Amino acid sequence: MPSTETQPLDAGERRQLLDLAWESIRRGLAEGRPSRPDPERFPGRLRQPGAAFVTLHRSGELRGCVGHLEATQPLVLDVADNAFAAAFRDPRFEPLAESELDGLDLDISVLTPPTPLEFRDEADLLRQLRPGKDGLILEDQGHRGTFLPAVWESLPEPERFLAQLKRKAGLPTTHWSPTLKVFRYETETFDS
Repeated sequence: MPSTETQPLDAGERRQLLDLAWESIRRGLAEGRPSRPDPERFPGRLRQPGAAFVTLHRSGELRGCVGHLEATQPLVLDVADNAFAAAFRDPRFEPLAESELDGLDLDISVLTPPTPLEFRDEADLLRQLRPGKDGLILEDQGHRGTFLPAVWESLPEPERFLAQLKRKAGLPTTHWSPTLKVFRYETETFDS
């Protein structure tokens, strides 16, 4: 379970994860592979299974964002893997070049476990959304997409947020079906 389920990460734990993310990116530039930290070297909460996203920005523009929605490995390994993937494997961008390190910003979002939302129709779903707080996962007919809570900054209206999430999942913005599933999660986000 991610550490956000009990209490927020302290400043030292946050710093260790940020340092680890940067280390993984630097190792990727030098050796073409992510860091593989020994979880036993870290405090107990960072050794626990955790899910995280690592987001990169350069000059205020998105430069990479990769993560996991469910905890499958120790949080330190998840952060190391996702930092490397955000820099070198996000299919929307070319692999990061060393010349881009200057001016690169990085943040980490540690996720709580997703919980399913129950709703009768789209209006009921929209009423349940908590702008600025909820990350959402949308699934239907073999399609899946997610938006981190930070996306509310650019899509503050629940109707637009949901419509764009449908589009990201590969569905029409007006899509609705009785098989639609939506899950909510929260994040603890911090940057360097």
